[in-house]
Amino acid sequence: MAIRKIRNWWWIDIRHNHTRYRKRSPENSKAGAEAYEATIRQKLARGDSLALAPPDRKQEERRQKFKDFAWQWFDTYAKTNNKFSEVQRKRSALQRHLIPFFGQTPLDRVDTQLVEHYKSRKICERLANKTVNNHLTVLSSCLRTAQDWFDIPKMPKMKRLNTPPLQIDFLSQEESDLLLAHSSGLYRDIILMALKAGLRRGELIALSWSDINWSNKTLTVRHSWCEASQSVDTPKSNRERHIPLTDDLHAMLLRRKRAAGFVFVNEKGHRFQVKWFSHELRKACQRAGIQAITCHTLRHTFASHLAMAGASLKAIQELLGHANIEMTMRYAHLAPSSLRQTVKLLEPDERMFGDFGQPVGNAEYEPVRSFV
Repeated sequence: MAIRKIRNWWWIDIRHNHTRYRKRSPENSKAGAEAYEATIRQKLARGDSLALAPPDRKQEERRQKFKDFAWQWFDTYAKTNNKFSEVQRKRSALQRHLIPFFGQTPLDRVDTQLVEHYKSRKICERLANKTVNNHLTVLSSCLRTAQDWFDIPKMPKMKRLNTPPLQIDFLSQEESDLLLAHSSGLYRDIILMALKAGLRRGELIALSWSDINWSNKTLTVRHSWCEASQSVDTPKSNRERHIPLTDDLHAMLLRRKRAAGFVFVNEKGHRFQVKWFSHELRKACQRAGIQAITCHTLRHTFASHLAMAGASLKAIQELLGHANIEMTMRYAHLAPSSLRQTVKLLEPDERMFGDFGQPVGNAEYEPVRSFV
């Protein structure tokens, strides 16, 4: 292929006289890469020298120590393509775990056996399987970039550790009503929004009046508050979504309505603080006589109540802003059991009679016999 996009950047990839030339386009666009490719081909045809890394240079790059490339990757790739919070997590994984273990190893020597040693070491250090899997995701991304840049022929296999199914904690309808009944003011409004719209904590903080569509009675989730950078960012997975407002949410927002700014602010007009909301949520749980919960439990409650009411998993996925349906499948067991209805078809009465008591097919049902 003459040009192709690798990690959100256009590259040229051509062969001339049995030699492969691959270089990043100075202009990150398809047209720019095509123009750059034409220039390189002209130089090769004239026999001009190219500022391309020769094969021995590639070998040197493949043999550099993991720690040297890892920070280069972090600065040029991770910081560019990830949100601030994700950048911080990758920095921590590199600094505290991956570089201390793989740091002195040449890039092309990081193999499957070494990865398995890393997993064993971290299990002995009592790290959770999910945490180790997160480290492997960072390591894999780093090595894939090295493979793209330096033509490393083979990537190590990274088998993820088994993790227990995620336990979903949510409130019953009665507990939700009790929680609202024992809450008041700003924090009751925040709890109501989380219960009836399923917003994440950062999305609740960043919700602005410009996100409310009064005529359609919907809100649009397009921002999230990042505690690490103390600034507004895009939502998780960069997914903008639209959520219809229930009547009680619409009434609450009308009562709080302002011309601009954040929706949930205190008397002085300042956004609500996470630590104070967590504190008030715990106190409300105590007053209501229910277990202490977190803000994310309110989001789980929103999704769980929808599933129990018969909402489709696809609709729940859209409302929650999940990147894939697998994340939403955690609520599947709460849905009215279509599996039960399916298995019920094996009952004799169900096999022979339809919904209106009419025989289905041949009323004299005969099982299929096997002849041997």
